[in-house]
Amino acid sequence: MRVLVAGATGVIGSQLLPALVAAGHDVTGLARNAPGAGVDLAGARIVVGDALDRASMERAVDEAAPDAVVNMLTAIPAEIDPKRLAEQFALTNRLRTEGTRNLLAAAGGVKRVIAQGLAYAYDPHGDGPAVEDAPLWRRPPKPFAPVLAALRELERSTRDVGGLVLRLGHLYGPGTIYAPDGSFVRQVKAGKLPLVGGGSATFSFSHTYDVAAAVVAALDGDETGVLNVVDDEPAQMSEWLPFLANMMDAPRPKTAPAVLARLAVGSWGVAFMSQLRGADNTRAKKALDWELRYASWRTGFATELGGTATADATP
Repeated sequence: MRVLVAGATGVIGSQLLPALVAAGHDVTGLARNAPGAGVDLAGARIVVGDALDRASMERAVDEAAPDAVVNMLTAIPAEIDPKRLAEQFALTNRLRTEGTRNLLAAAGGVKRVIAQGLAYAYDPHGDGPAVEDAPLWRRPPKPFAPVLAALRELERSTRDVGGLVLRLGHLYGPGTIYAPDGSFVRQVKAGKLPLVGGGSATFSFSHTYDVAAAVVAALDGDETGVLNVVDDEPAQMSEWLPFLANMMDAPRPKTAPAVLARLAVGSWGVAFMSQLRGADNTRAKKALDWELRYASWRTGFATELGGTATADATP
């Protein structure tokens, strides 16, 4: 199958291109900035195009002539300031709306469309990990509202062409904020990440390798709609953050009341650390016949950060 990957040079793209090539696909990666058109990257050919420019998209898609399109368009900064979330995600929001419209218009008639969504945008008022039918955040914190609106439009656009949105959890792996040189890990090592409001936010993690494997599996299927592509072990921040800190011999996270933390990280920062709801991956595993390499963030963190999966988080 001829596959066009939009967002080929991102943290998922670096895992996805070789995985698609290994699966026997003829792969073209779309990138806004690359050494040049035709450059070989992990066995895939690269075309240069601007997703926010309709004519540029039409030229790039025409050159790739794909049977399937994988939409991984984002521009998420390497270090996120929760008080500036709306500003920092403005370009990503445009890519998820305007960019997706341009890409799908240029690629009209392709057999398969796979897109990247988020599995931590579910409304926090619910019991247990969210399944795909659970509502997205009804009254999100103000800074997250434009991010959520863009995600809703991305999902609508993808569904309208019979595509599939993979709702991803908190990405970790090479090049992410949880990599050894990532911004989150640096803050943990410096003891700058407290447990806010008891650390009651539930995280569902997704290793970039497992995301790539899910995309490869989805291309061979006919599933439409949305699927949660996350690991098997949703965990509260009060569980996984001390584990991570201990594994790296970093200071044990302190606690901070939400009212004080709000001054430092804003409403989204507090919600991110105290309200998020995890996601259930049962449907994705069954529908895609998808097997995870990192079924738990414990083994994934140990692999990426050089610790042990049984690190003791007690003082």
